[in-house]
Amino acid sequence: MVRHSSRIELSQSSLTNNINFIRKKVGKDVRISSVVKANAYGHGIAQFVKMAERAGVNHFATASAFEAEEVLEVKSEATDVMIMGILYDEDIEWAIQHGIEFYVFNYERLPVVLEKAQKLGIQAKVHIEVETGANRTGMNAREFPDTLAFLKKNHAHVAFKGLCTHFGGAESFSNQFKITAQQGRFKEFVKICEKKRVIPEIRHIACSAAALAYPDTVYDMVRMGVAQYGFWPSPDIYYMHMQAGEAKGNGSLKRLFTWKTDVMDVRDVDAGEFIGYGTAYQATQDMKVAVLPLGYSNGYPRGQSNRGFVLIKGKKAPIIGLINMNLFMVDISHISNVEVGDEVVLVGRQQNNTINISSFTQLTQLLNNEMLSRLPSAIPRRIVK
Repeated sequence: MVRHSSRIELSQSSLTNNINFIRKKVGKDVRISSVVKANAYGHGIAQFVKMAERAGVNHFATASAFEAEEVLEVKSEATDVMIMGILYDEDIEWAIQHGIEFYVFNYERLPVVLEKAQKLGIQAKVHIEVETGANRTGMNAREFPDTLAFLKKNHAHVAFKGLCTHFGGAESFSNQFKITAQQGRFKEFVKICEKKRVIPEIRHIACSAAALAYPDTVYDMVRMGVAQYGFWPSPDIYYMHMQAGEAKGNGSLKRLFTWKTDVMDVRDVDAGEFIGYGTAYQATQDMKVAVLPLGYSNGYPRGQSNRGFVLIKGKKAPIIGLINMNLFMVDISHISNVEVGDEVVLVGRQQNNTINISSFTQLTQLLNNEMLSRLPSAIPRRIVK
């Protein structure tokens, strides 16, 4: 098989560390749902699901039926899958057939689900998402009593698997008043369930940030996204963790992700010459330059032009000139004996130096999640120890 221009390595031991850390935080009786939307935040669904199962996770959440199908292809038999976002009417039957759980956030969807479940003779598994203040998706309070009556009447065909909501901004303490209000509204929905005696199997509202910062939002299950991949949801959550005196440094969450390529060419450039397209960079002295075989088409942000760094032989090599569609150049004048084929670390550790995803996000205004989720699925991902 021919080689791709870059590759991603994923650390199993780091993921196992992160899942264990999360379990200690939320309690051993709380189920962890691993959120693998956006190609497992750029880590690769096919690889990450297997890794998470090895770490003891057996529930995965996706944003679409398309992603759920990717999980279905690689998961173990005992593992459950949940769709939090788009599920087209024509795919409901497929979801029920495969035992896939899915969100319902408006009453009109329920009769359609019932019809498909009756036709198949298989019980549908629904999570009722309720509106508490994020105003994205979520069933409003007016529809909720009719929904509970429907679920009670048709429980043989439609299982009330979960009651849930989504916080709008739990990662920022400036939003705490909003999160508190949302939590209060969710509790009102829970009370209505208890009053009507239509009880969900599980309740879940906590994302990574809420699960780590607000213990009272941890119900029966937590939906863990960014934290399982080794990223703190925000500086607020990290500083709170540090103030609690629970860890020295950033050791409690570990990044799984290393992105590598290789030196494609080594060139000598005379003082006064321009490097790359246009006049974005001019050599002020004689230089030695390495050419790297990837660019913005491979998910490497163009905003790193003349600003970012890579690691070669454990040293930082600054990017010079514009990042092209599938090439960019770095200054290696200060690094001796660089040769074609030498390994280059784009993100991750090499010897005593590290390039973090945050270094991209600071320069390009991309969020960690945005940067990772833009990485093409064609880049090969390999599980390492």
